[in-house]
Amino acid sequence: MNTTSAPAEDLIVIGKIVSVHGVRGDVKVYSFTDPIDNLLGYRNWTLRRGGEVKQVELVKGRLQGKILVATLKGLSDREEARTYADFEICIPRSELPPLAGDEYYWYQLQGLTVINQLGQMLGKVDHLLETGANDVLVVKPCEGSLDDRERLLPYTDHCVLKVDLDAGEMQVEWDADF
Repeated sequence: MNTTSAPAEDLIVIGKIVSVHGVRGDVKVYSFTDPIDNLLGYRNWTLRRGGEVKQVELVKGRLQGKILVATLKGLSDREEARTYADFEICIPRSELPPLAGDEYYWYQLQGLTVINQLGQMLGKVDHLLETGANDVLVVKPCEGSLDDRERLLPYTDHCVLKVDLDAGEMQVEWDADF
């Protein structure tokens, strides 16, 4: 395991090591990919926890319920594996597959200015939440926003009218009073 990696701003979090599995040094991983086992397609991971960064190689992995079990190269001891808990699993953005024209990665939506159909700035996309029905945009107030309210907007075709990454804006069908 080495300590070199892509620049921090180029890294995307695709999962998190949550605990150990078994006695041979395997780790349990919570995946942020969809489907969740897509995470296993990336062999070289940058692990990040606070200021600590490690490079690891995935040897093998398998789906176990809603959690993945992963074997990392050179990690064969349960107690050493325990020290990997709470590390984020990152990959360079350049390794993400291209998307269709109207699809976006969550990281691309974060920071966009949200403007409703009346031209009112509601705030900026802070992050997204995954729910059973649809993803939800968490829009937080910012300088120039209509008010100081945090809003939860469904990430659906009915609500999100247009995404303009170049302009840094998202047009939405959303009443400011909601």
